[in-house]
Amino acid sequence: MLAPARPQAQSAAMDAPAKSIRPTPGQLVLAERLAGGGEMLGDGIVRLPASVYTDHARFEAERTRLFARLPLVLGPSAMLPSPRTAVAHDGYGVPLIVSRDEDGQVHILANACRHRGTRLVEGTGIVPAKRIVCPYHAWAYRPDGALAGLPRADCFPGLDKGDMGLRRFPAIESGGLIWFAQDPAADFASAEALAPDLDAFGLPDLHLYRRRTHEVAANWKLIVDAFLESYHVQRLHAQTIAPFFADGITVADRIGPHQRAAVGRTDYLGRIDRDDWRQLRRAMTFTYHLFPNAILVMSPDYLNILTCWPQDVGHTAVEDIMLIPAPPRDAEEERHWDKSWTLLDEGTFAAEDFRAAALCHCGLASGLIEDITLGTLEHGLAEFHAMIDTALSD
Repeated sequence: MLAPARPQAQSAAMDAPAKSIRPTPGQLVLAERLAGGGEMLGDGIVRLPASVYTDHARFEAERTRLFARLPLVLGPSAMLPSPRTAVAHDGYGVPLIVSRDEDGQVHILANACRHRGTRLVEGTGIVPAKRIVCPYHAWAYRPDGALAGLPRADCFPGLDKGDMGLRRFPAIESGGLIWFAQDPAADFASAEALAPDLDAFGLPDLHLYRRRTHEVAANWKLIVDAFLESYHVQRLHAQTIAPFFADGITVADRIGPHQRAAVGRTDYLGRIDRDDWRQLRRAMTFTYHLFPNAILVMSPDYLNILTCWPQDVGHTAVEDIMLIPAPPRDAEEERHWDKSWTLLDEGTFAAEDFRAAALCHCGLASGLIEDITLGTLEHGLAEFHAMIDTALSD
């Protein structure tokens, strides 16, 4: 899935990056391949069984072997822009606190007091976190999860505060993204390998403009599928973003398990300039699939992060976060960003991509279709599902 071209007129603030940045060698290789006319991503037809989307046993295996083991994206660094702050995160079915200590270090903690299990941080907004205080009995924790104090400590003879900190989950902050894992042995090397690419878009310095969670009546993989092929763009998005893009001009490669793709805009051949990163971003849209469940869409002057949170075999919550260079300075800039947000979040994503995923799930769940058929522009899907098969059998 792709984003619209930038308007001709906009403020200087929107055009100025936070710092001087350059594309990575890998990004330039994709640009040069695209300049050669793009390529088909596969040869011949591939078929996948419909059951990969509808089988309940497979869904449970994905939850235990993928989502409970692999590093997962929680959100951008911009979700916690200041030290001594915290926010609750429940997307993966585990009540979490994402906190930033006084030194700016990120911690992922269980959102459950060690005294009686009370939820500590409520709501979805950022809260001060010099101390995280339980609303029930006022046990207080530091942003790193250590127990700082409790009322009437004399009532707990022999209690060692050092043993009563909040449960911690392994986590890293890299390339402007916050990752965590439920498995203590999770390997974050593939997440760290993405950092140079994400730094090239200035992601660590961007501002969180807006976020929204969509409830989609579809298997989570159907939503990811839409961002792994450009075959649908001229058809599904005919009324929104299709005029901005060439039909099927896509190149892709991998950074570990993650897909990096570039899609040519309508006049991309005359605009590719490897020495001008801004011009390059106007000539093509980069997208990243962060295995297994997150998508990054890099528009010329902003980007969207879409994270799929499987709820059950036919229900997925999808969070859309839009990042922009800096907070809007005036009404004109606010109108510009609001227009971009509305076009993608409400129009392209919700009304088209997510609706198509729900319609697909409805048909597949009927049992009337035994398998799906993928053409040469859709082999990214086949590769994605092959990677899932490998992870499930590992």
